[in-house]
Amino acid sequence: MTKSKTHKLGEVVQLVFLITQHSRDRELMESLISYFGCGRYVTRNNKDFGEFIVTKCSYLTGKVIPLFNKHPILGVKSLDFADFCEAAELMKQGAHLTREGLEKIRLIKARMNKKRRI
Repeated sequence: MTKSKTHKLGEVVQLVFLITQHSRDRELMESLISYFGCGRYVTRNNKDFGEFIVTKCSYLTGKVIPLFNKHPILGVKSLDFADFCEAAELMKQGAHLTREGLEKIRLIKARMNKKRRI
């Protein structure tokens, strides 16, 4: 969530699906664009890695999420994926446009990735 002067609640929510790999795997990462039919590859200045990024909600709910529902992620990342799906569903229902929905999404975000306690 980021501050926004143009949104009614003063914050905007954006789901981001991101895969990071060493720059030597650029060709593999760029092939994901063709595979999914969406996303972009971004290299980071002065870094030895690049990122495949998808941010458009319709691509996330129509392409990315269905793939990983069909081919489940293993390990602790499966918990992050479940949280991601929960946030996506809230957004699909328009919950991100209410204070209560924003708070639910904020709580989901707070337990994801490096913040997750195993």
